[in-house]
Amino acid sequence: MGYNILIVDDSLTARTFIARTLEISGLELQQVYQARHGQEALDLLQREWVDMVFVDINMPVMNGVELVRKMRATDLLKAVPVIVVSTDRSAQRMSELKAAGVQAYLTKPITPEELKNTVERFLQPAA
Repeated sequence: MGYNILIVDDSLTARTFIARTLEISGLELQQVYQARHGQEALDLLQREWVDMVFVDINMPVMNGVELVRKMRATDLLKAVPVIVVSTDRSAQRMSELKAAGVQAYLTKPITPEELKNTVERFLQPAA
């Protein structure tokens, strides 16, 4: 049984890159879900279980910060690891998101090795 991973980014290119990188990384995946913004992600999380969420910060409808806060305020979602993938390198933003409950902060562009290492760091091997 593999991991269920959700990628939340308003850029189709970014979502596709992360999804493809996960697929070729050698990680055991069950399902890779995609959402264009935070509200779409929350709607999906009502229906599907995920083991980890990769999220961008700047998105329409609901941004990444709002998504993280809503996830952390929901009993079933508060323990799901959230990894921010963003071009925003400001220390203030990183600090704000860590305080909101983000496990890691990757700055774009990311490498396949970074992505794989991050998943392995926060998730136990799938049984």
